[in-house]
Amino acid sequence: MNISKRLFTTQLCFIINIFYVYVAYQICRLAFLFENWQSFASHLTWSSFWEIQKGGLYFDTSAILYTNALYAVMMLLPLHYKEYDLYQKVCKVIYMLFNALCIAMNLMDVVYFQYTGRRTTVTVFSEFSNENNIAGILGTEFLRHWYLLLLFALMIIALYYLYAKPKGTLPTQVSKPYKLKRMAIYYATHLVCLLIYVPISVCGMRGSSTTARPITISHANGYVKKPIETSLVLNTPFCLIRTFNKTVFVVPTYYAAGECEKVFSPVHTPNDTTMLKKKNVVVLIVESFAKEYIGGYNKYEGFTPFIDSLMTQSRTYTYTFSNGRKSIDGMPSILSSIPMFVEPFFLVPSSLNDVSGIAGELQKKGYYTAFFHGADNGSMGFYAFSRTTGFKDYYGMDEYCTDKRYRGMDDFDGWWAIWDEPFLQYYADKMNEFKEPFMTSVFTASSHHPYNIPDEYRKVYPEGSLEIHKCIRYTDNSLRRFFEKAKTMPWYKNTVFVITADHVNLSEQKEYQTDLGLFSVPIIFFDPSGDLKPGMENAIAQQIDIMPTVLNYLGYDNKYVAFGIDLFNTPAKDTWAVNYLNGIYQYVKGDYLLQFDGTKTVALYRFRTDKMLKQNILAKEPRIATALEKEVKAIIQSYMERMTSDRLVVR
Repeated sequence: MNISKRLFTTQLCFIINIFYVYVAYQICRLAFLFENWQSFASHLTWSSFWEIQKGGLYFDTSAILYTNALYAVMMLLPLHYKEYDLYQKVCKVIYMLFNALCIAMNLMDVVYFQYTGRRTTVTVFSEFSNENNIAGILGTEFLRHWYLLLLFALMIIALYYLYAKPKGTLPTQVSKPYKLKRMAIYYATHLVCLLIYVPISVCGMRGSSTTARPITISHANGYVKKPIETSLVLNTPFCLIRTFNKTVFVVPTYYAAGECEKVFSPVHTPNDTTMLKKKNVVVLIVESFAKEYIGGYNKYEGFTPFIDSLMTQSRTYTYTFSNGRKSIDGMPSILSSIPMFVEPFFLVPSSLNDVSGIAGELQKKGYYTAFFHGADNGSMGFYAFSRTTGFKDYYGMDEYCTDKRYRGMDDFDGWWAIWDEPFLQYYADKMNEFKEPFMTSVFTASSHHPYNIPDEYRKVYPEGSLEIHKCIRYTDNSLRRFFEKAKTMPWYKNTVFVITADHVNLSEQKEYQTDLGLFSVPIIFFDPSGDLKPGMENAIAQQIDIMPTVLNYLGYDNKYVAFGIDLFNTPAKDTWAVNYLNGIYQYVKGDYLLQFDGTKTVALYRFRTDKMLKQNILAKEPRIATALEKEVKAIIQSYMERMTSDRLVVR
């Protein structure tokens, strides 16, 4: 057999097979776009689409070269053994396994993006490490999105049958010895090919041959006009690779030492003359209870008649935002005034810092504190976080099931937790047993994927235009019944209630699908004693404002760290909000939304009048942009400094 006649057959097959992987990634990108079309349709143009394709090529190249590194080495090694039939079969198995896994990751994110607004990073493994029902949830999703499963199968079959295998590979037994000259030519040419491939591969993995640092997730912003579009540029294997074992928080040097806190300081120093009002505090964190669903905030009816009525007796704000996109973002923001920057606070080493919160601060004043969540004890890491931030006791599914007044696991929704209605009744009953003053919080669960409601309510709350709508109606009614019971209890009128959502969910209103709309949640303060003047103020509010607002309302007199502001005592013009979306910090203040990539401002919008964020006025308003950028830089630097130096409490 003359090996010199097919010197480059293996290399050519390798190139062809890698090309097929590029095609597979592109198919996944198109599936991502079509499945989530409503998130991109309002601002995607042909020119921006082709720019996304261009950027996607860089990130696909990096991911493909990383995940096919072993296959490349096996195919390009200058060894004649690779010509054997058995060796090539092993190469094909490795090629299929690695690329099938990567395709599966990309297609899973087609669905998961609806809940996070970004590509999955390595923190997903920590996020769901305490859940025991993930297999069931994934199985349900496979059935609901059977067409993606079919697409996956078709792509794998195509890769298998289209796989280019070197023709005429050597048999396992070679009958004639190779001549020295031919072997020398073979080894020399294959060695040259390998030496050429190595630097090309390194450059491809890094994304460039000229930059000092390899491309990261944030570089995707260079190919888009809107932060949410970065998910189209990126691919999931790249995001997992780039976030593995990486330092999350890096302290920027926008300001010299001591200068940053002159612009922004998260240390709150109450007035010495304040007197503590020992009101109870009840914080209701309602799963996926997006502002879009609430008629009281909108010009349409909505799905929350009870909350609409409660809002007429409450204090709320025209523009109210979350500081993150996941449940594990919402907990630190709402209860400890810690926004989500870069990665969820739960999942980074800084979560081991000393941390306080509403519960921890009020515990210093003799409050009893307790956290409630109807899922498995420890689910989502809520148990650990609640204890860290000052909640003395935790009431979960275990405690509910031991309470003889309720039906135990008969009230389990089959997926996540106890149904909202019985668990909120349990919540009210337990608070009636607590000594006042107390501070408690409950995290509901029923308005969550897979969007089921109890059988007895299926005819009461039929399917809406979004599958979550029936769940929102059910949860709203559960809140109504909770307040009806609470009204009968002696602690009710001595309590301030806060109602908000952890994050938004499914959306059909375009206004709520913009980069800013993705964070629109309710923030409602209700005091049945009448001490708090009701009304909707034309101001900005965010989840991290809840802690300082509540503590100051009570007359709390200790210093504490909170990144938000006291809404009740801050003029509307000075209220603001900040959040982080796909490498972009969004800062809302006055009439403007500033988008800052950590280095420079990339966009400025008049968000109040330009609700769809179509007019980037950065070039027209440089002075406004400079002023806002100065403020958001101070917030970011203060956040990073305190995270990395363990200064989240006042010592």
